[in-house]
Amino acid sequence: MKIADIRTKTADELTDELAKLKKEQFNLRFQKATGQLENTARVRQVRRDIARIETVITAKRGN
Repeated sequence: MKIADIRTKTADELTDELAKLKKEQFNLRFQKATGQLENTARVRQVRRDIARIETVITAKRGN
């Protein structure tokens, strides 16, 4: 997910996307613990997407 795409979304859309990513992060951690994780790079990608969304949400609240 690109930062430009994130900035164009509303706060509600960002909150929904954040919830979806956190759920995916949980599932990826569960797969890793059980040895079923195939795409290990996805863990890092999801973590960074969560950070990007949280940063944009914080910036929007500040304005």
